Amino acid sequence: MARVPEPEMTPEGPAYEGRLLDRADEEVVDQGASFDIRTLLTRRNVLGLGILGVGAATLVACAPTSDSSTSSSSSGSTSSGSTGTTDASGLPSGEIPDETAGPYPGDGSNGPDVLEQSGIVRSDIRSSIDGGATAEGVPLEFSLTITDMANDDAPFEGVAVYAWHCDAQGRYSMYSEGVEDETYLRGVQVADENGVVTFTSIFPACYTGRWPHIHFEVYPDLDSISDSTNAIATSQIAMPEDVCNTVYALSAYDGSSSNLSQVSLDTDNVFGEDGGALQLATVSGDVDSGYTASLVARVDTTTTPSSGDAPSGGGQGGGQGDTPPGDAPSR
Repeated sequence: MARVPEPEMTPEGPAYEGRLLDRADEEVVDQGASFDIRTLLTRRNVLGLGILGVGAATLVACAPTSDSSTSSSSSGSTSSGSTGTTDASGLPSGEIPDETAGPYPGDGSNGPDVLEQSGIVRSDIRSSIDGGATAEGVPLEFSLTITDMANDDAPFEGVAVYAWHCDAQGRYSMYSEGVEDETYLRGVQVADENGVVTFTSIFPACYTGRWPHIHFEVYPDLDSISDSTNAIATSQIAMPEDVCNTVYALSAYDGSSSNLSQVSLDTDNVFGEDGGALQLATVSGDVDSGYTASLVARVDTTTTPSSGDAPSGGGQGGGQGDTPPGDAPSR
């Protein structure tokens, strides 16, 4: 018969894997979902615990699943977002997952480098730096709250966040055909005393093979953005399905509805490992007045960033096309 995990006795009380039990008079497997998730989630992968048999199976069974969205209205206001697990303080139950920067980062790691341009530090990223085109689409203001896991999840004041995403036609500035000379939908903000950065933008399209998303990199400070290898976290924000369906009914997002119908959070090659549980934004608003989106991103500076290979997909008009345009490598 499989062994049920036993707590260890500490001066502060019974503990397991270094964490005090929420319910000191009950077994480890009966501590509740919050404790289970803190036990299971180490960065993005679970079950790196050495727990065997019934002990592991019971903890997995206790972990709640996530749902990608809540109710929506085609014309009225919408409020939806992550139902992923949180800890007792209300924070996500794990570090923001490391993800690929994709084939269109514009950070110097794959061709052009917008971070070298003096105007890149800005909150409104709808227009190209120093003139040029302005991206059109449904208004979106999105905020990231960065916390420092190595410092008891204190607001990560002073970190620099570089964010970028595609336009309403699924194109990435600096890379896609027709917008190679544009720099819109890219910008850097420095986190305030609350660890918050906010960008004024437009809602991104859904292009072939990917769930709608926003990329971001976190750097220790503004001086560090000159070298993409200085990033302490690279991840992506997932947009809720109900809001996407409402936005993509507009003609400005032609092709996005069809592309969205062919992918899900569970099948996406970035969010699919856990259905975007720690990356699904909370969104409110409507297509007329625009939307606001927010996400808490916990960053652990004691771990080494390990973003994956760039996925295929994106970069062409209408969201069609799986190959980076021009001479951009497809790493």
